[in-house]
Amino acid sequence: MSATIGDGMTALALAGGIVGYLYMKHQSRQKRLELIHQERLVAMEKQIPLPEFPPEPGQGPRPPDPNVIIILGMVLSSLSVGAMIVLYIVVPAPAHSLWISPLPIAFLGLGFIAFHLLQRESRR
Repeated sequence: MSATIGDGMTALALAGGIVGYLYMKHQSRQKRLELIHQERLVAMEKQIPLPEFPPEPGQGPRPPDPNVIIILGMVLSSLSVGAMIVLYIVVPAPAHSLWISPLPIAFLGLGFIAFHLLQRESRR
């Protein structure tokens, strides 16, 4: 397997984009802190009570999303059913019994879906 120049350029562009995003995020945070600092200095000069230092947006704990379980269940069950179909079609006849190997993951996905549905019924 050999990598081409295009592959390298793609990897460099992706890395540059990530670094650029992180730099811009850092710069916006720095400007925000500088603005808050200037506001506090003006308030101290005018002997106004200092305003509260606002917390970082999005730093508080979020409530858990109830849709994560059903989405995970659908993804696991659909991937495992797709894998079972592919294994049934692709695997040669002597090893045809391998198509059931993703079955535990399908049951796990169906369990997540059932758990979500039962939990939703108990909330009503």
